[in-house]
Amino acid sequence: MHSNQKTLNMTDAVPAKAAPASRKGGVAERMADKQKEISITEFFEKNKHILGFDSRQKTLIMGVKEAVDNALDACEEADILPDVFVKIDRVGDDEYAVTVEDNGPGIVHRMMPNVFGRLLFGSRFHARRQSRGQQGIGISATIMFANMSTGKPAHIKSKVMGPDSVAWGMDIMIDTRVNRPVVTNDKAFVWEGKEHGTSIEYTTVGRYIAGRQSIPEYLKNTAIVNPHCRITFVDPDGKTTIFERATDVLPVKPVEIKPHPEGVEVGELMKMAQDTAQKTMRAFLTNDFSRVTPRIAKELLGRAEIPENAKPKGLDAAKSKAIVDALPHVKIMAPPTDCLSPIGDTLIKKGLMHVLEGARPGYYAPPITRAPKSVNGNPFVVEVGIVFGGELPAEGQVSILRFANRVPLLYQQGACAITKAISNVDWRRYGLEQRGGKGIPFGPAIILVHVASTKVPFTSEGKEAVANLPEIITEIELALKLCARSLRSHLNKADRRKKTRTKFQIVQEILPQLAEKSASFLKKPVPNIDRTISEIMNVVWVEPIEEYDKKRKKKKVTYRLFNYTRRERTFMLHAHLPKEAVNLALFSDPRFVEMNDEGKAAWRIDAMEPSSNLDITFELDGELADTFSPEEVYVSGINTVIVMGAEALPGDWGIKGMEITEFEEEVPDDDEEDEEEEEVLEDE
Repeated sequence: MHSNQKTLNMTDAVPAKAAPASRKGGVAERMADKQKEISITEFFEKNKHILGFDSRQKTLIMGVKEAVDNALDACEEADILPDVFVKIDRVGDDEYAVTVEDNGPGIVHRMMPNVFGRLLFGSRFHARRQSRGQQGIGISATIMFANMSTGKPAHIKSKVMGPDSVAWGMDIMIDTRVNRPVVTNDKAFVWEGKEHGTSIEYTTVGRYIAGRQSIPEYLKNTAIVNPHCRITFVDPDGKTTIFERATDVLPVKPVEIKPHPEGVEVGELMKMAQDTAQKTMRAFLTNDFSRVTPRIAKELLGRAEIPENAKPKGLDAAKSKAIVDALPHVKIMAPPTDCLSPIGDTLIKKGLMHVLEGARPGYYAPPITRAPKSVNGNPFVVEVGIVFGGELPAEGQVSILRFANRVPLLYQQGACAITKAISNVDWRRYGLEQRGGKGIPFGPAIILVHVASTKVPFTSEGKEAVANLPEIITEIELALKLCARSLRSHLNKADRRKKTRTKFQIVQEILPQLAEKSASFLKKPVPNIDRTISEIMNVVWVEPIEEYDKKRKKKKVTYRLFNYTRRERTFMLHAHLPKEAVNLALFSDPRFVEMNDEGKAAWRIDAMEPSSNLDITFELDGELADTFSPEEVYVSGINTVIVMGAEALPGDWGIKGMEITEFEEEVPDDDEEDEEEEEVLEDE
């Protein structure tokens, strides 16, 4: 009776409407019957916007982008100068056939279905080094969307390097239920005229446009930061555009590194401990992480109160957390940076000059490559270049070129850390218009920013914007300020030179006429007025003159020096030359002193007489000869207040200049530049 009463009470507690469901097996049972595992392919099939396939215009661009990125990565890994061919054919209303072909090392036959027909299948996800592709999603997602939007398979062709290798071709569809390729027409064939490489052809729904955020724009920007690549593009109208290779210099191949303890999480540390082949915790920390020496491992384990000879397999959550908590209290070197492959100052300028040749910018500020830093244990490098004036449009906001691991970022500009950093800089101090001192500046300029990292923190799987991490934003701001200082210096120098030249022309025209008329009136010989002109001018003038032979790839540079002061001058002239273009046999001037490994050269000018002039001439040859800007010239051993056309030698050059040994008459200088330098140093 007591038992029946208990059952009755439980029944009374259930709502009346739930009783029928209970008799049929229960709501929970029916819900359980509907639950099932989905493949990663099915997930992205229903959430294609996460990968960037959220509009027909972007669909076409994203597919080309993923194929080109893979082509460049493959060529560079095999030390091959890339030749990439891209063709878009219109086959129907909003339907296009896309072909991307490269000259890479090829893909072995058995791996072709997996590379192109399985999401999250690749070789770079676990590799801690800089690369364009990382997750193994891009190209297979492109094929998945093409299959889904048109029902047509992708056709893949590949031929590996080797004298007797045969080419293979196959059609691939993706079974999204199991994330597996469905292969048909798998055949060997003779690929005439092709030694090695890969081609992908697929048909997709899309919309082709020109102008900004287009395939031509993406390929142009790719050529800027990959000057070692040759890209041929055929548009739907049959027009062919070729972005020629600007240099034969391949990027430095990044080296894979071990994970750095900074940024490691408790669960990740436990998993690494379970997978390690090391027998002790000390050996595990020393051999499976970068920058952890036996001394550091001993200190970490001591703080975490874990025996050095403990077994890694026994690392539980509490012990793992103790190690993670101890990390901030132990000084560990930053991650090694040979895992990165920055573009470099010279090649950034070469890429900009090569692709923007038709726009004829007036000035290329010397690009800045910052020292490597790390965020969450991942090394990164920031590079910045600025182009100003000339035939660039003066109206509207400046153009921003955003790149991550040498890949253009065309979308989500407003959500990107690069844009935020640019908006944070007060560009009014550097000669650009900026309303309120915040936001994107206005003027005839292009700002290029490149972030290279072993793991770029993108805002989404579409890899369209860099996440707003404070460490990255700070580095970008510092690089922008340093590069912009060169722009402001150029504008100030140009303005001062213009005013001084006007003054000089007036003096040269009026004084000789006065001298002639006075001599005629007094019936005396015309006096020499060179010293009089020098006293009025009181400057040492540095006039750069350049001649470039595009066909022979030779540049002749002359620095014409004038001493328009009252006494003789001894000083040194300095210039930073592209070392790949330097041939010391071309430096026959006896005033040439030295050049260091970075291409920083020096000439000594001894006892230059008042009212005298002299020329310093040298030549550069090779593909990078045209990247040298003669305007970037420096002096030491003389007060730069009286120098027109050259700046003071930077203190971080590492090449010996001359100290100022004689008193020079001081005149007020521009305090703004000093303030800016102090600000940058404080930020550092």
